[in-house]
Amino acid sequence: MRYLGIDIGGANTKIATSDGTIVELHYLPLWKDTTLPQTLKDISKRLKPDKVGVVITGELADCFEDKLHGLKFIMKAVEDAFACDVDYIGTNGDIHKNNDDLRELAAANWAASSRLIGEEIGDCIFVDVGSTTSDIIPIVNAKHVASTTDFERLLASELVYMGALRTNVATLIDKVEMKLGTCRVSSELFTTTGDVYLLLGDIMPETYTCTTADGAGKSRLETMRRLARLVCADMEEISEADIMDIAHQVKEKQINLLAEAISVVSVKHGIRRIAAAGIGEFMIIEAAERLGMECISVADKWGKDISNVFPAYAAAWMVETKP
Repeated sequence: MRYLGIDIGGANTKIATSDGTIVELHYLPLWKDTTLPQTLKDISKRLKPDKVGVVITGELADCFEDKLHGLKFIMKAVEDAFACDVDYIGTNGDIHKNNDDLRELAAANWAASSRLIGEEIGDCIFVDVGSTTSDIIPIVNAKHVASTTDFERLLASELVYMGALRTNVATLIDKVEMKLGTCRVSSELFTTTGDVYLLLGDIMPETYTCTTADGAGKSRLETMRRLARLVCADMEEISEADIMDIAHQVKEKQINLLAEAISVVSVKHGIRRIAAAGIGEFMIIEAAERLGMECISVADKWGKDISNVFPAYAAAWMVETKP
């Protein structure tokens, strides 16, 4: 039997089988004439799963008038693609039943992950830093005790809207220290966190799956040009060393923001242990060190590829083990 998990986000669709032999990430922005319906049909034809588990976060994409509209579009794409049984996982961490509120499926990928982490690791704060967001989920007695909407989780510091690839750097930092003094930054979408972490060597080029801010490539030179524009400069005005220093300052700020949110959740629930997942796992490990907290790496336990698509893997695990 082949059990397939699918995590459909606004920018990325991730898939994984429950045995971990198939792990894929597809950059499919829903707001740009999305090819999601056809891509899902292609996946179905190619992999021929016996059962599919789905988690959804893409309903918030601004091509939809509201979350319900987004959920219905995504669910139709799934159901048109797969002839086998399809289960959806809701924010309570359980398989969704037909009479449940459909809105419980909105922004629920972290709930599947939390279910698996709770059973395999136990009480902890599950932190998943992806391309766009950071989930900070308290788990007690094998169940998450987080809020169940993105709005509520933002209020509780259980969601920080920043990630390792797609975040506009200007939303993280409002000024940087340069040789000539403190410099305010431009709020234009000139550069994203993917540029920062590619330059610093924290991610590999193949991990930088989304488009760049200027639509150009991901070479070192092109990446430096984008980051220089953060201070309205080019590489004639500031040096490579200046640009690398900016990158280090951005990373420092993002880790501090992450640590701050983790601390809020830790104090509230009395939990001093973290389980770290996602392409930004390196940030979580550093934040845990600063907080003096134990940190368990999902990449070390399940492998880096699975860590990068953990909600999809967890969804596959759920439909295999929690029918």
